[in-house]
Amino acid sequence: MPLDDPLKRRIAMKALLEYKICRNCGARNPMSAEKCRRCKSYNLRPKHAKLVKK
Repeated sequence: MPLDDPLKRRIAMKALLEYKICRNCGARNPMSAEKCRRCKSYNLRPKHAKLVKK
C-alpha cells in the first residue's frame, strides 16, 4: 500500500531506516544509543539506508 501523504511517508521512513545495528549480535538500537541494549557492546553502526525509487 503506497503512501501518498508526504508527512506519513517521512514518519514511516524514519521508523524503518533511522536506527543503529550492533555488529556483534545484530540487535536494533535507537540512533541515540552508545552501546547495545542486548549484548552491551560499543560496536554499533547506523543502518544502511539505500532508498529505491519506483
